Amino acid sequence: MQLERYNGHIEEADYLNLLMVDIAGDIRSVALPKGYVSEKILKDGIGFDASNYGYAKVSDSDMVAVPDMSTAFFEIRGDYKMLHVLCDVVSADRETFDQYPRNVIKKARDFLREEGIADTAKLLVELEYYVFEEAEYKSGVEGAFYRVKSSEGLGEEFASSPRVSLRGAYHRMPPEDSYMDFRNETVKLMDVIGIPVKYHHHEVALSQLEIELDFMDMAQAADMVSLAKWIIRQVAAEWGLRVTFMPKPLYKMPGTGMHVHQFLEKGGSSIFPGDVLFNLSNEGLSYIAGMLSHSLTGSLLAFACPSTNSYRRLGHGYEAPVSATFAKGSRAAAVRIPGYVKKDETRVEYRTGDASCNLYFFLAAMVLAGADGILRGLNPVALGYQSREAREDLTFPLNLNAVLDGLEKDADYLAPAFPDKLIELWIKAKRAEAEYVYNAPTPQEYELYF
Repeated sequence: MQLERYNGHIEEADYLNLLMVDIAGDIRSVALPKGYVSEKILKDGIGFDASNYGYAKVSDSDMVAVPDMSTAFFEIRGDYKMLHVLCDVVSADRETFDQYPRNVIKKARDFLREEGIADTAKLLVELEYYVFEEAEYKSGVEGAFYRVKSSEGLGEEFASSPRVSLRGAYHRMPPEDSYMDFRNETVKLMDVIGIPVKYHHHEVALSQLEIELDFMDMAQAADMVSLAKWIIRQVAAEWGLRVTFMPKPLYKMPGTGMHVHQFLEKGGSSIFPGDVLFNLSNEGLSYIAGMLSHSLTGSLLAFACPSTNSYRRLGHGYEAPVSATFAKGSRAAAVRIPGYVKKDETRVEYRTGDASCNLYFFLAAMVLAGADGILRGLNPVALGYQSREAREDLTFPLNLNAVLDGLEKDADYLAPAFPDKLIELWIKAKRAEAEYVYNAPTPQEYELYF
């Protein structure tokens, strides 16, 4: 894969590739040949069918994708040079399409400004994933299976590979770490197009990796993490590898989350540092209370953990927080206050979400939940949320249908950015996924009951 920063010379591109985000958070594209690209296209965009993206009915699906040239970058594909650019989406009447993910997260940021809470949220996302040499799976009436193989020691042909224990790979070096060069290549490409990376390393399990990005404005973070996922998948395909961001691909192995470090910025400074508790201000504590309160109802989890597989990950014993708790330096808590940062850099880390999410919806919902805590003056200590360990009495809903029930009952705080229609579409789509998975027998059930 070969990427280049956009130099302002659109005439160098053989194709202009317009990138749009669907309701699941995946990037789709339409490529325009050089001869069709004009100033009018750049200004007015092109029409497309939004019903295929999960947003609209076939009878009312005409939308317009307008290039956001601030996101443009080149990719060299064989003999062709493509200019990729993320798009904003408006209706056929040129009104902002309020269900489009990039518009949702911008409206969430606007709400912070309108309420005088902050200018923006700054977010640092930890991107975890598994990588395999081979991955096979099948689901049918007559049978179902999955099978993966990794040169780090998964699969019979790799039984003699240099390896550590199944869950002993954290920060390992080659030869035990088989994927350092793969991570190096992806991070190099991210740097080329301006995605800021803090570091990368091997995670706890065999074949489990992490790339930690740096702090970005909330809307930029959603764009950049989405592009980072695309780069990882593309490089993996070129290297003959298979990557998955699903939260729990392997039985009895650590799941992969999407931890998000964050603070609210106003006037160029964070409003979170203070002297109330754990070097946090009242605003920082109220923000935590908002996130935990709306996680406890399930509504925030409907966007942070929106797959049935999310709730395979959320269980005791795997550093996957399952209850509404916060603490300093505890990875068992749903919200951790990092103990290693300086007092004036105090921030919070939400540890429950995962990468099966739509980044735009998850980050927007999380920030709105925190903002709701500030507006209501919630106190997480008074609510009983302070604990270094999981709490049975504060356990989150732990299946997809349960969190969707919570979203139906607790959606008012999302109204500044999430239109009712979008929430209805989201619930409908996720209910269908839950029905598909929860009604299927598993191999474990065959072992127990056949």
